[in-house]
Amino acid sequence: MDPEQARTIALALAGATERDHHGFPSFRARTIFATMPDPRTLRIMLPEPSIREAVAEFPAWASVAMWGKQVAAIAVDLPSADARVVAEWLDEAHRHHG
Repeated sequence: MDPEQARTIALALAGATERDHHGFPSFRARTIFATMPDPRTLRIMLPEPSIREAVAEFPAWASVAMWGKQVAAIAVDLPSADARVVAEWLDEAHRHHG
């Protein structure tokens, strides 16, 4: 999966927009549901139980992203990721933050 695929999936969600977030892309509904801090990484903001479940199921390309001491997102290694699964997570995050 590449950054453009991730961007296309995120922006196809109802009402989703892309805006700069400290120098890198963020995808928003009402609030941020995903960010792309670099071309290899997509961070998807889900509730902590969903993050932990995702990381346990796909440890080869999904890891926990922290914000300080708080579990904040799934960090997806885009080149290794399954686009179908990432699309499902983006949809869930979009619904959670929209």
